[in-house]
Amino acid sequence: MATLLRSRMTDWTVAVPVLAVLVLVVTWGRDLPGLIIAVVAVLLGGAVLAAVHHAEVVAHRVGEPYGSLVLAVAVTVIEVALIVTLMISGPEKTQSLARDTVFAAVMITCNGILGLSLLLGALRRRVAVFNPEGTGGALATVITLATLSLVIPTFTTARPGPEFSPAQLAFAAVASLALYGLFVLVQTGRHRDYFLPVDSQGRVIDAEEHAKPPTTRAALISLGLLLVALIAVVGDAKTVSPTIEAGVAAANLPHAFVGVIIALLVLLPETLAAARAARRDRVQISLNLALGSAMASIGLTIPAIAIASIWLDGPLLLGLGGTQLALLALTAVTAVLTVVPGRANVLQGGVHLVLLAAFVFLAASP
Repeated sequence: MATLLRSRMTDWTVAVPVLAVLVLVVTWGRDLPGLIIAVVAVLLGGAVLAAVHHAEVVAHRVGEPYGSLVLAVAVTVIEVALIVTLMISGPEKTQSLARDTVFAAVMITCNGILGLSLLLGALRRRVAVFNPEGTGGALATVITLATLSLVIPTFTTARPGPEFSPAQLAFAAVASLALYGLFVLVQTGRHRDYFLPVDSQGRVIDAEEHAKPPTTRAALISLGLLLVALIAVVGDAKTVSPTIEAGVAAANLPHAFVGVIIALLVLLPETLAAARAARRDRVQISLNLALGSAMASIGLTIPAIAIASIWLDGPLLLGLGGTQLALLALTAVTAVLTVVPGRANVLQGGVHLVLLAAFVFLAASP
């Protein structure tokens, strides 16, 4: 039965990206009725799920912590594609879209995915156990990146409003990329064991109990299908982007809520992957996914958007408002207190999930 289910899942993850690309070719540049847009939206969601599935296959082949890195980068590519697509479609309304999406990704990963992972891990053995050295380093990197890219623009004076000057934006982009690259070197180099799962005594668990890694051929096929799925995501997002913005406007929600929708769409598959790891008592892998995604969302998205801003019209607003700054500060303090002991119970998981709920509520009702 398990083999049959895996076979069906594989067939689904092969068919959807191919079908999404075919639909993209047929619908590109045309005015579409609502029913066709709904079909494209379903295929877009399916292509996101398929992309992350194939990223997981490649990740399983290369092992941890490389696997979490592959998945985080794949998700970030999707996020950047959606942001740039929407910014091109409506530059006057999307000057703060990159900020809203990146901030939403940070709140969802550092509160939603992290809180859910801790909650599931604690429910399994009463206390979720992880490595505070690796997780603490990842959290410090996330906080630094978020401050450089999202907090500092609020207080600079070179440009009016929460905006970097070109020189400041270039510095933030280079610094973000360099810091992310340094973290990757640490994660995959001499301190690799800091990011591997640990048991209740803190001993590293280097071996996984789940299925054997896929063959090289299967991993290469998944890599190719991952590229196909990413192409489908970029193109289909362009088709449905006016509908997303129209839906937000029809619901009388702030335009910034578009960023929340993008982040939720992109991070949903990764949330499922983190939840599966936590249920297998691999909380460290879940935290790698959560903090790695937050880090990649800033460290890769900001440089990409900085480059794209050369061709995009209008200012690029990156600085957070007062409510967002308060939520980010509270998240940072709470996350530090959660990570330092290397052990967490259901209370810590619940606190982070409440912070996520507060973020979503205040994004809809500022």
